[in-house]
Amino acid sequence: MKTDSTSLGCRNWWLSLILVLGYPLLCNALESDSQQPLFIEADGADISETTGVSIYTGNVVISQGSIRLSADKVTVTQQGEESDHILAEGTPVRFQQQTEESKELVKGEAKSANYHLNSEIIHMIGNAVLIQGKDTFRSDRITYDRVKGQVKAGKKAKGNQRVHIAIQPQKKK
Repeated sequence: MKTDSTSLGCRNWWLSLILVLGYPLLCNALESDSQQPLFIEADGADISETTGVSIYTGNVVISQGSIRLSADKVTVTQQGEESDHILAEGTPVRFQQQTEESKELVKGEAKSANYHLNSEIIHMIGNAVLIQGKDTFRSDRITYDRVKGQVKAGKKAKGNQRVHIAIQPQKKK
């Protein structure tokens, strides 16, 4: 990957996307992930400095350390030097990451993940699922507010389906 200003801007977009998609529900990402190289693969890329829109299509895979995101299409919109909006779409969009608190991966998927950076709210829309170990959180729509550390699902997230949560009992030591 080139290290000119365009690729550094893309790196910042993707780092934001990866960190946001990895957080929704549970724990902290591995601190070492942010120190790892960022890799982006796609069948195609259309980056416009004029409009501030970058579109990556076809088997998009983004990875950094233990974090991995896959989607059919990822669109990043910029306002000046800052990323403003990130939309990942897929059948489904999938992400996973290792956390500091657990050896189990945090995994998630939805038909789309929509993130507005100025509000720091991510919307997982369409068959949204978050999984850690055997615990699951599922609805047609899950909204996560990173600032407040608040998760909403179903009608509270302007969805139409009931929320289904399964939490397994802790094993006695």
